[in-house]
Amino acid sequence: MTKTDGRILALDLGTSSTRALVLTAADAAPVPGALARHKISPTYGADGSAVLDLHEYVEGLLGCFDELQQGGHLEGIEAIVLSTQWHSIVALGPRGEALTPVITWADTRSIPATPGPSFDEQAFHARTGAWLHRLYWPRRIPWLLSEVSAAGFAGLPDLVLERLTGERVTSVSVASGTGSLDLATGAYDEEALAIAGVKADQLPAIVPSGWAGRIAAEYERRWPGLVGVPVHPPTGDGAASNVGTGAYDVTTAAVTIGTSAAVRVVHPIDNAPELPWELWRYRVDDKHAVTGMAFSAAGNMHAWLTDVLRLQHEEPTTVEIGAPGLIAVPFQAGTRPPATVPGGSGAYFGLSFDDTAESMLAASLQGVSLEVDRGLRMLDDLFGHQLSVVLGGGGIDASAWWRRCLTATFARPTDVCAEAEVGARGAAAIALGLSPEPGGEHLDPVPADVDRVAALRPRYESLRALTIQSASL
Repeated sequence: MTKTDGRILALDLGTSSTRALVLTAADAAPVPGALARHKISPTYGADGSAVLDLHEYVEGLLGCFDELQQGGHLEGIEAIVLSTQWHSIVALGPRGEALTPVITWADTRSIPATPGPSFDEQAFHARTGAWLHRLYWPRRIPWLLSEVSAAGFAGLPDLVLERLTGERVTSVSVASGTGSLDLATGAYDEEALAIAGVKADQLPAIVPSGWAGRIAAEYERRWPGLVGVPVHPPTGDGAASNVGTGAYDVTTAAVTIGTSAAVRVVHPIDNAPELPWELWRYRVDDKHAVTGMAFSAAGNMHAWLTDVLRLQHEEPTTVEIGAPGLIAVPFQAGTRPPATVPGGSGAYFGLSFDDTAESMLAASLQGVSLEVDRGLRMLDDLFGHQLSVVLGGGGIDASAWWRRCLTATFARPTDVCAEAEVGARGAAAIALGLSPEPGGEHLDPVPADVDRVAALRPRYESLRALTIQSASL
């Protein structure tokens, strides 16, 4: 796309907040002062529920539009793009009304899957990039059908898009996050639909990446600057974050540390390498996929520890990276599939009276770094070379110590993305064909740090295995 002096309105549909911000069309850089945010508070229950109020969520997002309008920021907008949380689901009634709150990825409720004796989960995983796990719709839908008389299902981004444009459709990227997409064809997988007990017409229609909607007529007077502006299909936040950090080809892995963490590589869907059992694969758009591994404890654990330990500073600056002694296995929130370690499995080993709040924080950040490194090394092997690494996300921005720790644990140089809003930036880049660069500091691993982490690794791996064994008892 030819670079212009226009602007992009980017929406970021997160779990803890929903944001609307304006970017330059030339390089997807944030326009100063053109950001509106609505805080989201998920509701958690003892039954494993983790839900969002759909009405409150959408109205909060529309309020972000109003705030930008009042600031004069909705003039000159050339495109509207969306980055969104993956895996959400809402049960719908016969008129398309929501029968449930938004069920988020963190919700653990489900019923056992009954796919039949001929089911081959290895083949299912190779086709869909997912597992038969409660995170995905083939497990979510049968459970929801046991709870409500649903006529259809949609995800949060599908319903936001419908509210904005009047059309209930989904993108190949969002559909891949349901665990119900045949990655090669870009259509719903027949076996996944059969396991879920639904037909394709009960789910949002999948539109091509070139599709564009328009703001619905009811909003034309409310936001006149957006009349006729194309609304592009949403991109899953993992894919968007990769591209937003500057990791958009097979030479580079993006490591993002937000509420959770992930390491991912974007690559062409054609001739993609065979997917290892331990990794997932989703779609970015019609031509690209993203392969990676995710981790449930990261920035959420950092925030929890700094609160529980009453740390005055959020950096364990007095502790050496890779320090021997205290080991933390960061399974407080369990593990993502295919592993089955439940939440509440975090562990410390080697606690002594010499330990401090900072050493406990450092051990936990080191544990997360070692977990991410496990995924990075699998991706190295999959793509046949040592990948370059770009770091991004709120956890990366918040802690220089953690940036150095990750760099030492990976034992390779890293580049830091200077832009905090990597999801919105990536969604804009994908929709408009841009290639953003990280733009932040370059870090070289400190040899002494690398040596300490290497010495620590065998003990960590042994204690990690012990933690997994204990969790199964």
